[in-house]
Amino acid sequence: MNIKGAIFDMDGTLINSLIFWDVLWEEFGNRYLGGERFYPDLEADKAIRTMVLAEAMDHYHERFKIGESGADLLNTANEVFKDCYVNRVELKDGVKEFLDYLKAKGVKMCVASATDKALLVYAMERCGLYEYFDTILSCADVGKGKDQPDIYYNALEVLGTDMDNTWVFEDSYVALRTANGMGLNTVGIYDKFNFDQDKMEKLATHYIADGETLMKLVK
Repeated sequence: MNIKGAIFDMDGTLINSLIFWDVLWEEFGNRYLGGERFYPDLEADKAIRTMVLAEAMDHYHERFKIGESGADLLNTANEVFKDCYVNRVELKDGVKEFLDYLKAKGVKMCVASATDKALLVYAMERCGLYEYFDTILSCADVGKGKDQPDIYYNALEVLGTDMDNTWVFEDSYVALRTANGMGLNTVGIYDKFNFDQDKMEKLATHYIADGETLMKLVK
């Protein structure tokens, strides 16, 4: 594995956090539907995972007619996610060991996530990730989701590494497809709360399956 630069997604890749979407759907039901269960259809649920959150909440307000506005849904989402990132999130198995390995090799690393940067900071603080990452990039700042390559180009610029020896670590098929389409090396990571794992396994340069950790790449 010839690697000089590493671009890591956060949710579902470095940390166990994708269950937070289910927490948010429950809160939407309680807050906007009088306790009735809310759950988006599969297409909408897939789409939101790589979108800028403000854009996603505007979309959900229009599509499902819940909340007073997209901004109202965004406020609720930020409340739910802040509590989760501050109090509940944990590193995925093998992540610290793998980051220690890359750090010892002098690999340059950054985080590139669809999650708002303020929330990423909470996760970084809780999980002790600042010793590995100097830079946090968010799609919210870029203005485009991971169905577009902009955030990866930004990450390459920050790292200053060549595309040939820079690797992208993702648990999202949509994001992985974007990175792969740019010609970047990719590592697909299984997460039970995400979609299209079979497609990711076929597309990724390397795949971390259920029960495996990133340390598989070292061994």
